[in-house]
Amino acid sequence: MGYLTEAQHDIVSRAVAEAELTTSGEIVTVLADRSDGYSDVALWWAIAASFTAMSLFAAFPQLFLAKLDMLMGGWTHDWTHGEVLSIALGLGLLKFFGVLLIQLWQPLKFWLVPPAVKRARVRDAAVRHFKVGAERRTHGRTGVLLYLSMREHRAEIVADEPIAEKVPAEVWGEAMADMLAEISEGRLAEGLAAGVRDVGKVLSEHFPRADDDQNELPDRLIQV
Repeated sequence: MGYLTEAQHDIVSRAVAEAELTTSGEIVTVLADRSDGYSDVALWWAIAASFTAMSLFAAFPQLFLAKLDMLMGGWTHDWTHGEVLSIALGLGLLKFFGVLLIQLWQPLKFWLVPPAVKRARVRDAAVRHFKVGAERRTHGRTGVLLYLSMREHRAEIVADEPIAEKVPAEVWGEAMADMLAEISEGRLAEGLAAGVRDVGKVLSEHFPRADDDQNELPDRLIQV
């Protein structure tokens, strides 16, 4: 996964270091290729296609059988119940594996994932990374994670409980907007840096830096 060069990594790391100069808060940035494999979604699409194909066959059997007769040279065939059932099952299996196969092409697979599912999976992944990399890992529990998932084109901001109690979720909207505005123009590192700066401003208002404050979490961008 080569979304950023070393120089672009430095842009994000410097933004984190500068933002933390005025706050006791700790900012963690995570860049993910994807938040989930969505194998279950691909499976449901395959099941839906299979069921639809068999249902259409059951509703219009003569239409399908007539086409089969044409493929067999135009001779009318007296289909037995067993043969009709085998055709229905074969059609269902063909559709099932065919839809699974075409979803191996990742752009199509991700396009078929419903937006609500993407939002939920990205949020879940962001929370998981936060729990591992930032939650309760600072002295005052003042960690904030900026999470960006490339395949889903979505971002999340997750904060430790003391921050969430003081800063409403809507406040992070400006940071999210500034970050995504840059990213949508192809400036990935600059977008993350913009989000970090906005988060730093919010943290500075509510959690100003103390004289004895220490950097407790790494400033570098984490790629997963």
